[in-house]
Amino acid sequence: MKDPLANQLRAATAELLAALDEPERDRATHRFDDLTARHWLEYRPRPRPGICLVDLGRSARKATHRLLATALSPSAYAQAVTIIGLEEILDRAEGWRRGRHSDDYWVAVFGDPIHDDAWGWRVEGHHLSVSMTIVADQVSPAPVFFGANPAAVRWGGRPVTRPLGPEEDLGRALLDALSPQDRAAAIVADTAPTDIVSATRPRVDAPVAPLGVSADRLGPTARAMLDQLVALYLDRLPSELAIREARRLAGSPLHFAWAGPTWPGQRHYYRVQGDDLLIEYDNTADEGNHAHTVLRRPTSDFGADLLAAHRRASH
Repeated sequence: MKDPLANQLRAATAELLAALDEPERDRATHRFDDLTARHWLEYRPRPRPGICLVDLGRSARKATHRLLATALSPSAYAQAVTIIGLEEILDRAEGWRRGRHSDDYWVAVFGDPIHDDAWGWRVEGHHLSVSMTIVADQVSPAPVFFGANPAAVRWGGRPVTRPLGPEEDLGRALLDALSPQDRAAAIVADTAPTDIVSATRPRVDAPVAPLGVSADRLGPTARAMLDQLVALYLDRLPSELAIREARRLAGSPLHFAWAGPTWPGQRHYYRVQGDDLLIEYDNTADEGNHAHTVLRRPTSDFGADLLAAHRRASH
């Protein structure tokens, strides 16, 4: 069955490519089988495949945003543009030394969205990486990385911006809902790792050990909180895709793990794992005011699931 989102993404990508001149299109596009460029996740300010928004005209920059908005839910798109805007806040905090810029984000297209059965795209820059792969009009939606530095800007103790606040608050609410025994099983280390464990690797060896506490042993309140936390990350996707992913995970054995202190304002980390699911959150740099989050499908990132099914059907 064709995925309606695939047609929306195709139209948005075609609009973007039409807004580029020929040299810009050459920089933005790559072969679908260029795995070095396509199997890519980089949330640090580094050179990356594609073309930078700062080098594009107004219509092409707007088309890039429309593509990103088509691939995300309204709330997730709001998070994404806030994360992009934080580049200017961070640049000011650093005394303008590094020249960070809110147009220092890149778009890349892999394959031909009009003529190819398999194609994809990515929008990426500092603390943002959204990759989607489309095979035979089905959408594979991972990895999706959101980060924030600063994680919170406050006035008088009240948040002015806190784009990943729900991710932290729900993780803490789940931890607080655990029984003492389950909490002991969930906390796998007294010190948080320095970054998400999956980092920028194009492939994740799953599961990540230790697993933490199993969802099967949780009481109803804690289990409901875990389901809500997973839904928060899936709801970064458009509703029809989030529903499909939730159905795919139904019955999957889930585990929740926490590392680091449990009180606010300290460096901390958590993850949720299931069958072909890895959610990671850390807030471990800049004295606990620099957050990373990612939604991954360890065996299906970058469309591996759809490509395998397509090859089986073709042969």
